[in-house]
Amino acid sequence: MTHLSIKDVPDDWAEALRQRAARNHRSLQGELMALLEQAVHEVGARPALRRAVPAGSLGSVRRGWKTIEQVSAELRARHPQPIAGQASSLALIREDRDSR
Repeated sequence: MTHLSIKDVPDDWAEALRQRAARNHRSLQGELMALLEQAVHEVGARPALRRAVPAGSLGSVRRGWKTIEQVSAELRARHPQPIAGQASSLALIREDRDSR
């Protein structure tokens, strides 16, 4: 795998990237890899650039890259019906709030 280095990054940019990484529950390295992956796979990116990333090579980087909406949609697709016999989370939360 290739190693890249970026020099002379302005301090305010570096801090903004650190804060973004923290918001996304990633390390700075993970956040930078996610940004690079997004840029490589952008719609309209040159096809040669998209092919330059071997399939499966980003597996360790992909942790934390999905939005809440994407995760929710995947879970709804995987489990379209509530699990039978289980209490609804809404009922559990109301019961907990009412007990206070």
